[in-house]
Amino acid sequence: MSNFVKNPCFKDAILPVEVVFHPSWWFKNTGITFDEDFFYHPSKRVESEKRMEEELYNRFGMYGLGRDRKKELPVVGAVHNAAGYLISEMLGCKVGYFEDSAPQVYPANHEDLKIYTDDIFGTRIFKKVENLLDKLKSKYGYLYGDINWGGILNSALDLQSEKIFIDFFDKPEETRDYFRKIAKVIEQFTTFIARETGTTSVSVNRLVYHFDKPVFLHSECSHTMISVEDYENFLLPFDIEWSRKFRPFGVHYCGVDPDRMAESFAKIPDLDFLDVGWGGDVKILRKYLPGTFLNIRLSPVEIINQTNDEIRETITRLVNDSGNPFLTGVCCINMDDKVEDGKVMEIFKTVEDLRNKYRTG
Repeated sequence: MSNFVKNPCFKDAILPVEVVFHPSWWFKNTGITFDEDFFYHPSKRVESEKRMEEELYNRFGMYGLGRDRKKELPVVGAVHNAAGYLISEMLGCKVGYFEDSAPQVYPANHEDLKIYTDDIFGTRIFKKVENLLDKLKSKYGYLYGDINWGGILNSALDLQSEKIFIDFFDKPEETRDYFRKIAKVIEQFTTFIARETGTTSVSVNRLVYHFDKPVFLHSECSHTMISVEDYENFLLPFDIEWSRKFRPFGVHYCGVDPDRMAESFAKIPDLDFLDVGWGGDVKILRKYLPGTFLNIRLSPVEIINQTNDEIRETITRLVNDSGNPFLTGVCCINMDDKVEDGKVMEIFKTVEDLRNKYRTG
């Protein structure tokens, strides 16, 4: 075990594992609805997260889930969901809420590469967040968790739709300046949340709970839509800057091709954490990122039809490809109401067996 490279930002956890369920799973199994009150009503915020913890304990408590089931925690954001919408809403998008799905961002279709508010803290939607935080803090004396802040290109797509890709070619300098303005908004918001709760990215991926230091995790879901050259020209500079300002720094890449960006990611001086989208070549990523924690994401769609043996084989192969149990995690995010408990349990069983294998040598 002593021969493995370790990242000084993280404690010696071996193969941490997390699961996150889609709102349809929660709605079917608990009756929790994901209307606007779920996100902004103080008592429903606390009650819903507690009910989620209770459900996780009842089904998977033997694997350590549901530890907070007896607590009333002033959780400021939906840390049991995957939902990035708030930055886009503050910048002008409309958002719809539904009983059994995450908030839906409707593109603003802005004509100009322009941020239409200089003061996100004065927006109507931020005032709702502020009201939530004030009431929770008044009652409990402290705040917990965070709110998913998305990412630069994710937000730009919400604001501009596909026009942003044309701007790469037609207005490159304006596009870079536009991204800088979005990045500034993100920094303002995450700094505010971190000051209140101590974290920024649990709501991006719960696996960051397992580390001593809070990870600053930049969502790059939309980067699968751009070339490596465009990433390096327009967005890599922000990852480099943030890796120096906000450590531990991580990239959330949930697309199927993160290995395509491996050489580019290696140019980030301190990439501590990488979410490895399902289908990514873990061996290639480890080759270029020997000191980065690789969080292996299982497919929430494929797991529904996989046998337990296939789940076990997949996890074992990917963990072996990563080659370092201290710099590897496993997660499955957004499993819907069709997934069977036994398949979720197989994730935890397999990881525990792999931990024991590494511990004994």
